[in-house]
Amino acid sequence: MKYQTHLSMRLLAALLASAALFPAAANAAQTELRVGAASADIGNLDPHFASSTSDRTLVAWIYGGLVRFAPGSTDPATIEGDLAESWEASSDNLVWTFKLHPGVQWQHGYGEVTADDVVFSLQKSADPKRSAFATDYKAIKSVEAVDSHTVRITLANPVPSLLGLLTNYSGGFIISKKAYEERGENFTRNPVGFGPFQFESVEPGVAVNLVSHKAYFRGAPKIEKVTYRFLNAAAGRDLAFTAGEIDVAAGTTDQRWLQRMKEMPGAKIDIFDPAELTVVHLNRNQKPFDDIRVRQAIAHAINPGEIAQFRGADFTRVAKSVIPSNNLGLNAEVGLLPHDLDKAKSLLAEAGYPNGLTIKMISSQMPSYATTDQLLQAQLAKAGITLQLEPVEHATWHQMIRKDLSPLVDYGAARFPVADTYLTQFYHSKSGIGEPGQVTNFSHCNVADQQIDAARTEVDPKKQIELWQEAQKLIVADVCGVPVTETGQVWIRKDNLDWGFELKGSMSLGPLLTEQSHFTE
Repeated sequence: MKYQTHLSMRLLAALLASAALFPAAANAAQTELRVGAASADIGNLDPHFASSTSDRTLVAWIYGGLVRFAPGSTDPATIEGDLAESWEASSDNLVWTFKLHPGVQWQHGYGEVTADDVVFSLQKSADPKRSAFATDYKAIKSVEAVDSHTVRITLANPVPSLLGLLTNYSGGFIISKKAYEERGENFTRNPVGFGPFQFESVEPGVAVNLVSHKAYFRGAPKIEKVTYRFLNAAAGRDLAFTAGEIDVAAGTTDQRWLQRMKEMPGAKIDIFDPAELTVVHLNRNQKPFDDIRVRQAIAHAINPGEIAQFRGADFTRVAKSVIPSNNLGLNAEVGLLPHDLDKAKSLLAEAGYPNGLTIKMISSQMPSYATTDQLLQAQLAKAGITLQLEPVEHATWHQMIRKDLSPLVDYGAARFPVADTYLTQFYHSKSGIGEPGQVTNFSHCNVADQQIDAARTEVDPKKQIELWQEAQKLIVADVCGVPVTETGQVWIRKDNLDWGFELKGSMSLGPLLTEQSHFTE
């Protein structure tokens, strides 16, 4: 009772304070940004391994790439120079030459960014022992430093978008060769980039502290300090935001939360791309999912429309395929199995489970995952399938599913918006868990390898798209995974926080911080 009283008093105090959260007048613009992250701790700040949403958001503030998406966009047409000031390609698009901006400085006094750093970074990105995204770079035949500010990349075969692989995203981030070699394993929690904000310290389970990179080549950031607080519980983030303890926070993809926060004075909601595609991946190598009838039964038992409606139409839509709907190469008529409980029960009986079956699934405690998993649990129960959820902290969940410890994996993700990337990472056999180049093929799908490989080197754009669409049909027919919903990114911020650009999208899955981000007075 004492605890409940204390909590109620805190909530009341926070609500009373909310009206005065953002005073109309201030002596000077705020220069410290306090962020509420939906995570219990950092996972890995080596950008070539950063895979969780909170890690991806953070590394995008620390590092840069040869090129970048224009701030606020996920449209490949907006890709512009970052470290590279110019580039050119041979007539066959196999040889690319990049000229680097001179004088770009590493953080922490590591000197100038040179072509050697770019060579080292891209070779690391292509090495499965040093990168989680190595399969994306296997078409790169060589990376050479022509001189200290010129890099030549030679491809073994054409790729759908080389510039896409070199953006400020996943394996495209450039790191300091010297810092990586000096810091060794410590680099994962003590990184060095050339981006606008540099790592200062970490308080495990509490916060990561960043400071502005004063020597940033685009100019010193207007925000001088960033405190990236770990507030895994949605209620904790809401309370901290309402009480004025943080300025921006990862939101909750729940329509009740959205409506409540829309009514809060002095706050703004950002809903932006890319929408993360949620797929329930079924491990075809483990019983009972080695039987396609069981996989089909799962697909018929899941009702994506019900989940999308529950989550909220403002930011959720029903998935159209096994790749995100914004991807070049989408097949929107892929033949997804409809929701049909009678068919699900019939298939289970045919497979030898007339009385249903029980399945265990390791689930993430991140609120968005937890909500979906509970909805899936309720839907499967109607078909006689008992889904036993084993919730763990989000970073731990990432580690466990990459060891094949869960036969079902509910995974939400967005990738570079060209079909090749998503198909390769989630459905190519070489990306299977346990393989040397493992990425996120949790189902051990292998039915579309030929089409995925052929599309990667196809020079005719029409034929390339046809191959991607055929691959999707094969994956759906084999029920490697069940597409559920696509959910946009949702964040809440004080209305005096200006990102410095119109936030329509961010490949890092969180708002991009740049040198232009600032508070208004």
